[in-house]
Amino acid sequence: MDSPVVKTSKGAVRGTVDEAVEVFKGVPYAGTTAGANRFRPPVPREAWDGELDATAYGASSPQGTGSAAAMPEELLSILGVLADAHEQGEDCLVLNVWTPRSGDGGARPVMVWLHGGGYTSGSGSSRVFRGARLAARGDVVVITLNHRLGPFGFLELAEVGGDAYADSGNVGILDIVAALQWVQQEIAAFGGDPGNVTIFGESGGGGKVSTLLGMPIARGLFHRAVVQSGPGLRSTELTDATATSRAVLEALGLDETRVDELQTVPAADLLAAAGKVTGGGIGFAGGSSRGFGPVLDGRSITAHPFDPVAPSGAADIPLLIGTNKDEAALFVVMMPGFDDMDDAAHENLLRAIAGERADALLAAYATTRPGSTPAERTVAAMTARFWAGSILQAERKAAASTAPTFMYLLTYETDVYGGRLKSPHALEIPFVFDMVDDSAFTGSWDGRQRLADAMSDAWIAFARSGDPNHPGLPTWPPYSAHDRSTMIFDRDCRVDVDPMAEERLAWEGAAVGTLAEPAVLGV
Repeated sequence: MDSPVVKTSKGAVRGTVDEAVEVFKGVPYAGTTAGANRFRPPVPREAWDGELDATAYGASSPQGTGSAAAMPEELLSILGVLADAHEQGEDCLVLNVWTPRSGDGGARPVMVWLHGGGYTSGSGSSRVFRGARLAARGDVVVITLNHRLGPFGFLELAEVGGDAYADSGNVGILDIVAALQWVQQEIAAFGGDPGNVTIFGESGGGGKVSTLLGMPIARGLFHRAVVQSGPGLRSTELTDATATSRAVLEALGLDETRVDELQTVPAADLLAAAGKVTGGGIGFAGGSSRGFGPVLDGRSITAHPFDPVAPSGAADIPLLIGTNKDEAALFVVMMPGFDDMDDAAHENLLRAIAGERADALLAAYATTRPGSTPAERTVAAMTARFWAGSILQAERKAAASTAPTFMYLLTYETDVYGGRLKSPHALEIPFVFDMVDDSAFTGSWDGRQRLADAMSDAWIAFARSGDPNHPGLPTWPPYSAHDRSTMIFDRDCRVDVDPMAEERLAWEGAAVGTLAEPAVLGV
């Protein structure tokens, strides 16, 4: 059937078919966030008559350009984001569903993707997140979604605006909770199993997964979790978030007696004021006094997700977590003169991000990376925010859980952009989504589909059972501080125990959980 129809509790939705997979785009999971609903928790969507056209993506949250403005067109083209412009608007609480078959009682595993871009950019409508192949490959239901970002999702106004704005600092995360509640209520009609839901996300999406693991209100809404290159150890402190909000008010020429006027400020003006306050930064949790991200508000978020320990409420949820070997390369290769930086510049940067651990790290890199350039060692140091932070999160989760934790490291190097990117941020996404044929980002190696088979099947197996092992991989043991078994995804996959151990030891004690989390164009 070219135009499948599914009846939800709010009304019927009519989709389309993509590679024999049914697709329903722009399905509302909550009401508009505009006007009086701005800065407020999501409200239910009103029912509709007839069939809602679900053949086109819905609006994305209002947002700025993020780090796109700094990237050359060649790199943007390689990433596959040049064709990703979508309508923006405050009626943005929509999701997209890919299912092998709706209405057949299939009770398939459900995989809910949370997009990256920090907490200020990105969209579940990006073509790099097209779920048709993953759904068909694994006989699973794949969902992507949009939610509020930046000042629309994380402007903490409780102290300046009172009880009416008590939840304003976390409405972007509460949107995701509402989407997961929609899954519980509606997904069976689409052929999915509400009792087997996996949340997975990359970069900022991984941070969102981490945050949800620690939220009491989200318990029972998902059953497995995957954090890709986005460890989330801490939320933004309430005092820092409030200071940001006061600065946004000031940038708009408003004082605390005029907080209600924020609900009628044009979206473009609010974005401009937020960009002025953050310096155009993308926002992150725990790493800045001027940014946007989940807030430790004592209401929906009552403790830091993984600091000092893992959340006890997530003890029974299996976790798959990992990073790419050269995460930071994507953010620095376009910087003029970066490749030619000298030893002094490298040392200065390392001291700035690692503090008292810098001497130990300088010594470790001299031993572990002989012959490397200062630029290469700098990429390694900047990547630690992802890699060492993920190790710490995995350790804490494994120590406090009855469910297993599995660790991976992508070391496959793409040869695009002159080979300068190596194993950068976001490279694993087309492999996980089984989209290598549509992604120039993955390079020219003729065996890359084999790596996609290994990775996508691992994610599917994990979604189905909580264990990523499958016949196409060597045996993958769980991870802990006592057994640091790590799946190395490369041209030939293997398991290493404690890879880069000397560098890990050198980083221990550094504040990797609070290093800035960069955005990458919403991926």
